[in-house]
Amino acid sequence: MLYRISGRGGLLAAGLGAALLISAVTAAPATAAPPAVSCTSGKSGLADKLKTDITAALKNRTGTVAVGLYDRGTNTTCTLRATTAFDSASTVKVTVLAALLWDAKKSGRYLTDTESDLATAMITQSDNDATSALWKQLGDARIQGFLTAAGLTKTVPGADGYWGLTQENVTDEQKLLRLVTAKNSVLSDNSRAYILQLMGQVIPEQRWGTPAGAPASVAVHVKNGWLERATHGWRVHSLGTFNGAGHDYMLSVFTQDDSTMDYGVDTIQAVARAVHKDLVPATKSTARYLPTSRPEEAFVATPPQG
Repeated sequence: MLYRISGRGGLLAAGLGAALLISAVTAAPATAAPPAVSCTSGKSGLADKLKTDITAALKNRTGTVAVGLYDRGTNTTCTLRATTAFDSASTVKVTVLAALLWDAKKSGRYLTDTESDLATAMITQSDNDATSALWKQLGDARIQGFLTAAGLTKTVPGADGYWGLTQENVTDEQKLLRLVTAKNSVLSDNSRAYILQLMGQVIPEQRWGTPAGAPASVAVHVKNGWLERATHGWRVHSLGTFNGAGHDYMLSVFTQDDSTMDYGVDTIQAVARAVHKDLVPATKSTARYLPTSRPEEAFVATPPQG
């Protein structure tokens, strides 16, 4: 049976057939030797420190983890499994909002009140019905048009309305976050500000993930995704941008093969704490932003997608 997404917590955007279910029973995902974290930086010593600390954060963690980091101030980049594709879960909602705003800009119009209400619910509450409505309104051609304009060449929209099964990698997500956080020809300044505004207003129980350990001196913008399927277990992802007090950086962490949602959240937050500590070293007067650890929806009987 196919389950479409419904409600704020939502059902699985699964589209699971018998073949997938059978294969999940008969074969566990293979575990390959993990690739090394790769970092470069214009600041002396920072690349090595980040590589060491991100690697340490992932030591003894199981599952598959991909990381993308970019800091404009120090021209620092870190990657791990940058081209590995993951089911997007609700991280694709940032792409949906960007596509909606891109299309409105092309048409020379503002969002309608209905579109604005749907966009707000989609980002701040991870509302699945709102996302489905906007996905259907945009349609395949306009969604693909935005992906092409934005250079998101490896992002593949989920088929048959299953937007939560869109294929994403951290390379494309970092491209998207760069567009959202700096002037460009794809998104207007007002559009970028609107996306960041909504990502900054995500409800408290969903502000886990990449914000963990962020200094109070930076503004936090986040969008998370979580989804369990018969193969690869839990996918738990987090996109975050952070700016202020002389800092401007973005972090994407994707995970799958997690035994539980909590496990994926903990993995992401271990990476995030290492990144924030290295980019913005704490002083006695520097407070750290402490997000709510995980959303309440993780504990309902039917596994949710967010």
